Amino acid sequence: MTDHTNIATLDSTLVDRLPAYSKTLFEAKATKKLTFEAIAKELGRGEVAVAALFYGQAQASAEDVEKLSTLLKVSKESLEASMMGFPDRGRSGPMPPVEPLIYRLYEIVQNYGYSFKAIMNEKFGDGIMSAIAFSSNIEKEVDKDGVAWVNITLRGKWLPYTRF
Repeated sequence: MTDHTNIATLDSTLVDRLPAYSKTLFEAKATKKLTFEAIAKELGRGEVAVAALFYGQAQASAEDVEKLSTLLKVSKESLEASMMGFPDRGRSGPMPPVEPLIYRLYEIVQNYGYSFKAIMNEKFGDGIMSAIAFSSNIEKEVDKDGVAWVNITLRGKWLPYTRF
């Protein structure tokens, strides 16, 4: 389906922290040499949302399970029994993170979190950005000098605090 040579696989140190189906999905993904982008196109979802399904951080719909089963040749029944339940989010890795790329994202929030908060409060008032009514996108950008840059979009619904 894709001729991409960079295929994300499951880090063996995370296996015990993730649902059992994660290993099955990642193995099938690697065997078929599919990127999250390719799988997302088949599911009609964003690639970050699809990766979250693989890591057990999001709940799959019946349609997601059907399409994953067909695409990856994995038992629909085994996926239905596990992926459609309520996810146990936030347990996939240690805190603070030790994987360098994930740590850099954590570091960004450590360094700029209060700046993000202050600017959001100025623009929207007192409240928070939802991580439930939320979407994310990752793009590769190459500048005029040929240097690759990561462009991460975090789009969350603004939830104002209410007086009571």
